[in-house]
Amino acid sequence: MIRYDHRLLLRSSGFVYFCLAALAQASGETDMAVKVRRAVTAFPASVGIYAKNLDTGRSFSHRADERVRTASTIKLPVMIAVFQAVEDGKARWTDTIALTEAARVSGSGVIREMSDGLAIPIRDLMRLMIVVSDNTATNLLIDRFGADYVNEQLDKLAIANTRCLRKIMGDRNALKEPDGWSQAGLIEENKKYGIGYSTPRDMVALLEKIELGQAVSADSSAEMIRILKRQQYRDGIGRAWRLDVASKSGALDALRSDAGIVYTTKGRLAVSVTVDGMKRTDWSPDNPGNKLISEITGHLLKGLAQ
Repeated sequence: MIRYDHRLLLRSSGFVYFCLAALAQASGETDMAVKVRRAVTAFPASVGIYAKNLDTGRSFSHRADERVRTASTIKLPVMIAVFQAVEDGKARWTDTIALTEAARVSGSGVIREMSDGLAIPIRDLMRLMIVVSDNTATNLLIDRFGADYVNEQLDKLAIANTRCLRKIMGDRNALKEPDGWSQAGLIEENKKYGIGYSTPRDMVALLEKIELGQAVSADSSAEMIRILKRQQYRDGIGRAWRLDVASKSGALDALRSDAGIVYTTKGRLAVSVTVDGMKRTDWSPDNPGNKLISEITGHLLKGLAQ
């Protein structure tokens, strides 16, 4: 038996990595898994991860089934619900919704800067909700279709651990009273999640259904992917990779999350990462949570898509 001087090991900056590597060797974990778990262990926040190569089926998980706050990644199932409503004849893309002062909320987006009474087509609201993560557009769509309708579509897709809970209140500089509750949102224990909850595994399952043409219809799924590829917040999954990425990110003071598909020559890698519980508020693109998501994505690409 090899004996180690634990006092020397404890003084070493590589002690955590040593332990992870030893455990990985014993359990047969890959180098990718060791590097991901090392990054997660060293980061002072809670991290949930699920990734799946949609072509090979290879996957990786870390706390993948634990519920997390969605922040703006809940806009992904809202988009699916809007497409379903149009497909079912409950609305037309050209139908308009009027902007009112009561509908405006702070935070991401541009619609709040537009004039009262402006009639905005549902198609444009849906695109702005995803491409620039427009909070006011999201609330107008939830007003029109209902948070419960969003959850009904999730049930149809067998996505059981994701729920749209209510409308967006805005950012911390101008919060409004919570409104637009779903039935799930009215459950007291769910209110801690804010506008929605999900799991990394559920988010990847949603992305997989869209990519495989199984969300609403093949044509609708293809259009959703095109819109997700135009999403402008690429500080996490799409930060450092010269590859096509279809994604939707989310951010709160203490949270960064991203869910997306990275298109490589060795397969389509669907990734969902949530980082929550960060102690310092940083709204720059270089938020440590964004950088961690990018680092994790790099390890996952090398391990699952190369």
